[in-house]
Amino acid sequence: MKKTISIVLALVMALALFTACGSTAAPAVTEAPAATEAPAASEAPAATEAPAELTGTVATDGSTSMEKVIGALGESFMEANKGVTFTYNPTGSGSGITAVSEGRCDIGLSSRALKDDEKASGLEETVLALDGIAIIVNPENPVADLDIETIAKIYTGEITNWKDVGGNDAEIVLIGREAGSGTRDGFESITGTKDACKYRQELTSTGDVITTVANNPDAIGYASLAALKDNVKALTVGGIAPTEETVKDGSYVVQRPFVLVTKSGVKLSDAAQAFYDFAISADAAPIIAAAGAVAVNG
Repeated sequence: MKKTISIVLALVMALALFTACGSTAAPAVTEAPAATEAPAASEAPAATEAPAELTGTVATDGSTSMEKVIGALGESFMEANKGVTFTYNPTGSGSGITAVSEGRCDIGLSSRALKDDEKASGLEETVLALDGIAIIVNPENPVADLDIETIAKIYTGEITNWKDVGGNDAEIVLIGREAGSGTRDGFESITGTKDACKYRQELTSTGDVITTVANNPDAIGYASLAALKDNVKALTVGGIAPTEETVKDGSYVVQRPFVLVTKSGVKLSDAAQAFYDFAISADAAPIIAAAGAVAVNG
């Protein structure tokens, strides 16, 4: 009996030892991998600032012959730049040159080239366009063509009656511009009549010359081709009609430049500089052409 109990105890102990040795530790819990940090959001590029809107006033002063051209350019510029006011003072070329010299305007307007003494005083010119100077008569006048020599003789008083040049038996009434006018300077320089013309009337604007000739069947005058209306007749000169094409190719000889005048060393305002750049650009050429002049750019 004792032997049996001993055997049973031995078996129990052996089984217990086997169980203890055979058991394995639970595997360690694997740590979850650290969460990957989300990539930092890339910073949005800084917004580009919109260009500041142009504001202010652009003041121009001078040639009355340039009225249509400069008016059309000014309107187009203001349409594109709502914050800018454009002004034009039609005082004549000489007055416009003086105004920019004295700082009373941003840009002077001249329908003639600057003289040497004006350039020496610090003024600078930029040719904007070319313009024909039309020799005009009343539509009832039968005369259709005059050459330069005959025009000179008429204006210096050597020829005084229309019948001497194929017209009616009537005294020729000479209409011109005031001293200081770019149109007058151009006309007298081309015809060789400087300081020798026998004017009946010396008027202060292109419009006044056109109106006076339109109302007098015996009058003759000269005016910007760009400013002509159908109430006067433009003569051919030496058989060449004043047109954009004949001015551009030089065959119509009574022509002159339209000039923007600025003062050396004087910085234009942002608005005035922007207008100046626009006026001499190829973008302005169609506007200048529509106003009756020949753009030199484009």
